Amino acid sequence: MELDPLLLSRIQFAFVVSFHAIFPVFTIGLASYIALLEGLFFKTNNPAWERLAKFWTQVFAVVFGMGVVSGIVMSFQFGTNWSNFSYATANFLGPVLSYEVITAFFLEAGFLGVMLFGRNKVPKGLHLFAACMVALGTFISAFWILSANSLMQTPAGLELRGELYHVASWAEALFTASFFYRFWHMVIASFLTGGFVVAGVSAWFLLKGREVEANKKALSMTLWLLLIIAPSQLLIGDYHGLSTLEHQPTKVAAMEGNWERGTGVPLILFAIPDQENEKNHFEIKIPKLASLILTHDFDGELPGLLDVPAEERPPVFIVFWAFRIMVGLGVLMIGFAFAGLFLRAGGRFASSPWFLKGLVAMSVSPFIAVVAGWFVTEVGRAPWLVYGLMTHAEGLTPSLTGGMALFTLIGYILVYAVIFSAGVYYLMRVFQAGIEATDDDKEVESDHAKRPLSAAHVPLEQGDKA
Repeated sequence: MELDPLLLSRIQFAFVVSFHAIFPVFTIGLASYIALLEGLFFKTNNPAWERLAKFWTQVFAVVFGMGVVSGIVMSFQFGTNWSNFSYATANFLGPVLSYEVITAFFLEAGFLGVMLFGRNKVPKGLHLFAACMVALGTFISAFWILSANSLMQTPAGLELRGELYHVASWAEALFTASFFYRFWHMVIASFLTGGFVVAGVSAWFLLKGREVEANKKALSMTLWLLLIIAPSQLLIGDYHGLSTLEHQPTKVAAMEGNWERGTGVPLILFAIPDQENEKNHFEIKIPKLASLILTHDFDGELPGLLDVPAEERPPVFIVFWAFRIMVGLGVLMIGFAFAGLFLRAGGRFASSPWFLKGLVAMSVSPFIAVVAGWFVTEVGRAPWLVYGLMTHAEGLTPSLTGGMALFTLIGYILVYAVIFSAGVYYLMRVFQAGIEATDDDKEVESDHAKRPLSAAHVPLEQGDKA
């Protein structure tokens, strides 16, 4: 059987992006949380905030490193697997990806060094400033990446001259019709990810009875955050859906599993889409609810997959179920956020075993939801690489063979398995050591400072004389 380089290249990029996405989505939220902790410590001088900041900075450093390693590969893939796309869009993507490195990565990496190694070596105000700069860098990075992705989803500001797309308007190209919805949707998803990880780890420590005061503080403030942003994500998602309905109607039809255009379209809770026969099996649906959600009208008209030729339809089964996984987990997050509010009375949020165990389990849910959301976004755009302008087949490297694509795919899987295993191992070491380890480090530094100089500490000249 002949290997299809297009299919293998799409699988490869999907694998790399899915693996990489879980790291920046965590670090964006976590960086802001660390900056908040540093600010609270700067203002109150409460050592509990400092211990929490030191602990989560260690976690951030490990995850940031994994994100950097996995992200570098993505840039190479543009040249190795998608050279036609890279060449055609170089006038836009080249500068944008360069700006992301210069304005965001360098900012994050530089001030991360101050965060990690500058505590007690630089003024507290400078250390707080470094934490804020790292957090700012994550937002700048998200801006550039999502701007590039939004152009691929809802292209604007481009002008085709020969084989190259030139930027006719940088404002329109950077801020496309879907940019702001995508940006805030991802930012809130990042806060949800960071929030549920912090809540889950804090709940785990509380179940173990470790550092109760500090972890209770962390859990309390995180639950307040989740109570605000979890419902907010639902609202932003609604606006994002309306934008997608306007600009990518076929994607919405795949998300809803709707084959025929019509009014009063039901919301399908469960179905098995059959793309070959253009229908669904085993449908469970609620009458007219899809029309109400997407058009805010019970009798609103929704597009169908049959509106476009078969070759312009995305893989419906993947988009349909990825969307339901994302939304289902989002509703579950909202439920836990409100449960935390209900358990506020008497401080039960920090002492109810069922709730704490639930938070531990929910700590992985945002990662699954984010990956599912990326599948909806990217797979739902198929067969377009740049929506309406360039297909995946047109953007593929002409000389790429199926064997070459398979070889690199296997290589990435093996290398990433090693990276992921090592990263998880070190994260588990940090979690098992806990916040208590930050106090031990402080005591070691204090003892070291008070210890008399030994011969090993004597300057070289004095040591030679001795």
